[in-house]
Amino acid sequence: MNGAGNAFLLADARGRAGLVNFSADQVREWALQHRFDQLLLLEDSQTTTAFMRIWNADGDEVGACGNGTRAAALELMRAGNRADVTIGTVGGLLKARMAGEMLVSVDMGEPRLNWQNIPLAREMDTVELPFSTEIDGVRIERPGAVNMGNPHAVFFVHDVENLPVAKLGREVELDPMFPERVNAGFAQIYDPNHIRLRVWERGAGLTAACGTGACAALVAAHRRGLTERHASVLADGGELLVEWRESDNHAILTGPVEDDGEVDITF
Repeated sequence: MNGAGNAFLLADARGRAGLVNFSADQVREWALQHRFDQLLLLEDSQTTTAFMRIWNADGDEVGACGNGTRAAALELMRAGNRADVTIGTVGGLLKARMAGEMLVSVDMGEPRLNWQNIPLAREMDTVELPFSTEIDGVRIERPGAVNMGNPHAVFFVHDVENLPVAKLGREVELDPMFPERVNAGFAQIYDPNHIRLRVWERGAGLTAACGTGACAALVAAHRRGLTERHASVLADGGELLVEWRESDNHAILTGPVEDDGEVDITF
């Protein structure tokens, strides 16, 4: 499946308690074969519709994936003939609902904004980090930091289309400033309600879209006074809608989901 081009391999292991687990080597092998950004595994849960585990393409297990949650939610809603679901993840409970034909909305919860929760290597204001790097004569600096279940550093740039995002993203991901590595977002603000975004995901590389990254970009932009609390975020693979609700401080992510077919895997 994919969400705005963000590609997933979704495995439903409900009803097979304890029988399914994936090694990092298996995930890396399947990612090369089937070209996905994340592997999603649905498991039984006594308190939610399902529990979801998430692996990046490099084999690392992670705590959150916005577009992946929307894809998994669509599959669960179709299987259960229902309009909403609750999915448990390592990063917390996520509630999702149908928002239109093949459109799914998920409540990603409250952004974590304290430096320790990003996490960063030392104490600092996360609205504007005293951080910069330069590659091939291109300098980026002063990102905003947001944790949406996974860590993001969002750089605001003037021309994201011609930016060497892959080179810069790889450099930022591995910088000692970010002890758990980081997703690097590069955002160009068109106007207070429109953002152009490209994201280098830790463990996955340059992706067509990133749901948590879209949420992080809006939160970081609004904290700088660059946008309102809702915006269209245009990724390489499509459009995502994000609202950072004032009523409860939750970030709501809405966008398309598509089926890409089925594959057989052995383990």
